[in-house]
Amino acid sequence: MQVSVEATSELSRKMTVTVPEEKIRQQVESRLQSLSSKVKIDGFRPGKVPATVVRKRYGQQVREEVLSDLIQSSFYDAVRSEKLNPAGAPHIQANKADEGEGLEYEASFEILPEFVPMPLETLEARRFVSSVGEDDVDGMIQRLREQRKTWQAAERPSASGDRVIIAFDGTHEGESFTNGRVEDFPVILGSGQMIPGFEDRLIGTRTGDELAFELDFPAEYPGEKLAGKTGHFSITVKGVEVSVLPEVDADFIKSFGIQSGILEDFKADIRVNMEREMRRALKSRTKGSVMDQLFDKNAIQLPTVLVQDELNDLIKPYRESARKHKQALDEDGLKSQLEPLARRRVALALILGKIIDAHGIKVDPARVRAAVEDLAASYEDADEVVRWYYADPSRLREIENMAVEDQVVDLVLEKGKTQEETIDFQALMLAATGGNLAPGQV
Repeated sequence: MQVSVEATSELSRKMTVTVPEEKIRQQVESRLQSLSSKVKIDGFRPGKVPATVVRKRYGQQVREEVLSDLIQSSFYDAVRSEKLNPAGAPHIQANKADEGEGLEYEASFEILPEFVPMPLETLEARRFVSSVGEDDVDGMIQRLREQRKTWQAAERPSASGDRVIIAFDGTHEGESFTNGRVEDFPVILGSGQMIPGFEDRLIGTRTGDELAFELDFPAEYPGEKLAGKTGHFSITVKGVEVSVLPEVDADFIKSFGIQSGILEDFKADIRVNMEREMRRALKSRTKGSVMDQLFDKNAIQLPTVLVQDELNDLIKPYRESARKHKQALDEDGLKSQLEPLARRRVALALILGKIIDAHGIKVDPARVRAAVEDLAASYEDADEVVRWYYADPSRLREIENMAVEDQVVDLVLEKGKTQEETIDFQALMLAATGGNLAPGQV
């Protein structure tokens, strides 16, 4: 086998491989002989089919199978001998493959970049710390009360925070976009559930009021037919309701599993849960700081094939959602938005791999177990969740990968220049939830 390699760019390679005809013929003959003892052809006893007949009927098929296998095996033999590390599958172009010519093909592929990560001692990461205060616990109890609030009729004009029950229809250029009149539709004023301006028009209304007004739909409204268009609304106010929060009494407390019904026990349980969520958020934020440093300080050339594979993985849920909801998807625009994230993920995977190899980092079973138990702690039957993870190696592998990444983070914090930064609990959790802290969510 002869091999020649040409660098067509920093990471792109074109490799020409030649396999002599003799090697192909030997493998073809070996397979035909094996086939002769097994093949069944009318007019011949099993195992007694003449070699010429077997060759005539199966020779071309066997040669194609041998060539396919030789291309695969010779490619990987060649990259090993040339000390190349392909980033993805090669594109194969056969130049010669006819009988008597031997085999010659070109394999075009990208290789993984060779680089040495910046010394960990040069990295400047931030370790975030926070604490759960008494006000935070009281705020959580208030959100839990909001979560279980009830509504009762109000005789006064509606105000922000009230729930207004309406019947309405909407039209654009005389055509209904509500499929007729919608009855008994609840709107919580100030919640932002309706298009901008809609809820404002309902403030100050009373039961029995009739309203008619026009509003412009936002340009980014998900319904393409209405995006940026003007809608005419006709509304009847059927009821105004004010929220009533439950008292924090023994029954309320027991409903959350605190059998004593004592407020201090309730607060202690809430604090435990909030501190667990806080630790997760702090860990994630600190990890993000470390990953930022690794990415910013290690500028490397990335194989296009890896970036494209990552980009396809990122786009996949958008495709599925668009198909499910029968919506058009601007894939080109989406790819443009997601490409920086794809490049970051690919770069970090390569950088982390180098650090893991350089420092001999191995999966720590105790750390994996602790991570699984921490995840399971949020569920009612924690032991069942732990068993679920350990029952499937693929599920457990995800936790193992995260545990190894956490070990890299710890190593950077240990060796790098680490600055401790205090962050307010509420700010931490709002950032962790994308700025949307829902009732009962910490």
